[in-house]
Order: sequence, then structure tokens, then C-alpha cells
Amino acid sequence: MPDHRLPTDTDDGLLLIISGPSGVGKTTITRGVERSIPGAVFSVSATTRAKTDADVEGLDYHFVTPDEFQRMLDRAEFLEFAGVFGKRYGTPRAWVVEQLKRGRLVILEIDVQGAIQVKRQMSTAFAIFILPPSEDVLLERLRARKREPEDAIQRRFAEARREMAVARESGVYDAFLVNRDVGAAIEEAVELIQERRSRK
Repeated sequence: MPDHRLPTDTDDGLLLIISGPSGVGKTTITRGVERSIPGAVFSVSATTRAKTDADVEGLDYHFVTPDEFQRMLDRAEFLEFAGVFGKRYGTPRAWVVEQLKRGRLVILEIDVQGAIQVKRQMSTAFAIFILPPSEDVLLERLRARKREPEDAIQRRFAEARREMAVARESGVYDAFLVNRDVGAAIEEAVELIQERRSRK
């Protein structure tokens, strides 16, 4: 434990992994879990992707150059890292470890490959994979975002199907949660997390 305990420090730190395909609503669920559990903190990834007008530095991502990212990688500063659509993403390790020592629920929203990497290093992490009610619903949700042309949507959909298959085969997920209704999905996630923490 840290030498100087804060009033909010507890002994039940837990690393939570939330994964799911594009368009499944995982960010909404992640933010809902963060709001619902006192002391929960969201781990902010470093990325080489360009910052958009909607992005807030340090809240959505830490935006770094490809050279900076490589230096962090060379110094083994990531708990996990991945390349997605030509961009690189990584979870800085030191901050996560410090928050866990303080008893926080530390939330990582990462893909399946990242979850596999994290579980190798931190086997006590609790991993939840968010599923759509069906593949048809997922495709509808991707189209409803109106962010991309149809060929890009189809590529994302194919990747989503692959990711769901790998998640099931990987053995790293402790729970699979179907997002039919986002409010109910958040409640279910919170219950699963609280049950896990009480077992600790």
C-alpha cells in the first residue's frame, strides 16, 4: 500500500477489462460503470491516432507521436498495446498499478488482444465482453452511427464478427454480457463487479 493513504483508499483494488466489438455500446457501458461505482477510474490509453475536435487530451486519450509511442514500448511502459487500423494504442502500466494500490476499480476498455496481454501479466483482472443481441442488430447500430461509407462499415462488421469469435475462444473473459438495453447492461455489469470484489 502507498505510504500516505488517502481517505478514499481501500484494499479492494480491481482491474476491470471491458471489451466488445465496434458499435456494441461498450463506451457507454464503461462510462456508466465508472459513474456507478465510487472510486472507479478510467484508464486513458496512449495513442498515435490524430486528435479530433471531439477528443479531449487526457480524458479520451493521451495523444503521442509514433516516436514517443515507440520509446514507451522500448521501455516496457505498457500493460498492453495494439495496432488498430494503422494506429497504435497502449495502456500505461505505472498509473494503473498506483491506482490498484489505492484500492480503486481501474477500468480498461481494450480489445481482445489487449485483454489477453493484460491477463498474462495480471491474472486477477476481471474481464467482461459486451455482445450485441444479434449480428443483425450490430450491423444496424454500425450503420446508424452514420460515420463511415458502407464498405468501411462492412469491414468493421467483419472485424467485429472475428473479434467475438476470438473472445469466446480465448478463455480470458470471466463474463459475457448482452447489451439489449444499455441501462440494464450497466446494472448487470455493476452487479458482476461488486460480486467479484466481495469474493476478494
